[in-house]
Amino acid sequence: MRRSAALLIVGALTVTTAACSSSTSNKAGGDSGGKVTISIDCEPPTSRPTQRQQWADDITAFEKLHPNITVKSIDTFPCETPELFTAALRGQTEANVFYTYFTDRQQVLDAGQAADITPYVTAENLPVKDDILPSVWDAMKSDGKIYGIPRTNYSMGMIINRKLFQQAGLSPDQPPQTWSDVEADAKKIAALGHGIAGYGDYSAGNNGGWHFTAEMYAQGGRMVSTDGKKAAFNNAQGLSVLQNLHKLRFTDNVMGSTQLYKWGDLQKQMAAGKLGMYIAAPDDITYLVQSLGAHYEDFGMGPIPGAAGPGVGTLAGGDDYMFNIKDTPAQITAGIQLLSYLWLTEGQGQQYNYARSKASGQAVGLPEPELFRGVTAAKDAQLKAASATMPVQDFAPFVNANVPGVTEPPNAQAIYKVLDTTMASVLTDPNADPHKLLNTAESQVNQVLANAQ
Repeated sequence: MRRSAALLIVGALTVTTAACSSSTSNKAGGDSGGKVTISIDCEPPTSRPTQRQQWADDITAFEKLHPNITVKSIDTFPCETPELFTAALRGQTEANVFYTYFTDRQQVLDAGQAADITPYVTAENLPVKDDILPSVWDAMKSDGKIYGIPRTNYSMGMIINRKLFQQAGLSPDQPPQTWSDVEADAKKIAALGHGIAGYGDYSAGNNGGWHFTAEMYAQGGRMVSTDGKKAAFNNAQGLSVLQNLHKLRFTDNVMGSTQLYKWGDLQKQMAAGKLGMYIAAPDDITYLVQSLGAHYEDFGMGPIPGAAGPGVGTLAGGDDYMFNIKDTPAQITAGIQLLSYLWLTEGQGQQYNYARSKASGQAVGLPEPELFRGVTAAKDAQLKAASATMPVQDFAPFVNANVPGVTEPPNAQAIYKVLDTTMASVLTDPNADPHKLLNTAESQVNQVLANAQ
């Protein structure tokens, strides 16, 4: 949900025509022997001239390294709009290499528009193949086959207002680890008065269900059964989520009187210094600064809280590129090599050229994306810190907790819509019965899942 709301920043596919095929090489590794042309979407828009020029520079550099490959960039902003994305799949007009969210995989597979790229994902085409987190690769797979190359990913934690923590006598270097900690810290922050809320949460625009899911994962629960056919949240873990929120809202009185928040509402409060903490992914901080005029040094992050420590899981997601079913082997090979250059190589390309990003006034230092492990992850941390434009130590509690990411449930938006009502009730009705709310939501989600079979 965050990527369809907060991602005012990212973008969406428009209906485009697939580029021509010019090679029939069956080579799965390295450059194809002949000339090949590939199209790729999600080129930065002209409204972002710096990023647009950097993209053009990277494409030129890539083509110089691979003189047999010609890249056709498609300017789409935002990178994915659901209606246009669906139309492109139906019309079979997506680019050779086309942008998707992690949660789009099944839709693309159901449309029969995804190429199986498993034989082409080699260390030669993608040198960091074995350094990408297994959980990220899992989001690219179906029945053991690889259908996408990850671009970015995120996981959710607790964003805190460091200034308010200090004013309340709390250490901003020690954000809450448990829901009991959240309660204690929120009470002290709300006691500052002047309309300041200690904690905030969503309950509208499908964002309430999205946050319920994240908080459910933190308790160790899941939203649906392993076969995806039944709701799995009507249990002690789901009850704990609702009871925690109801207590914060009505017993502790630390969430303010206004509720039914959707994405964007909590961000405005945080930027205005009226909110102590809320659950989000790291790039919310970029939005707070770039769109709402806040300052990076005012914010930090901790892990999503759990029952006895940091959550045992957290909602994770991201975006990737998939490959047109009509692509030739040579186009798939070239596409993987291009994505490796643009998005998955330390020190270069769109994502990891931190020195260039800093020099051009872009933000460097947020703990996102979280794509790598081992030596590559350590190297990334060093390079990021060397060019950081913000105090990276403020995010250390989030990074060090290393809470495992869990992907969104199937039919996520329909499920989130159901749970919006649950969240709204528990945050607006002092007499709300969490047991009854979960029973109702379970019945409705089971119907959603049955209709999707």
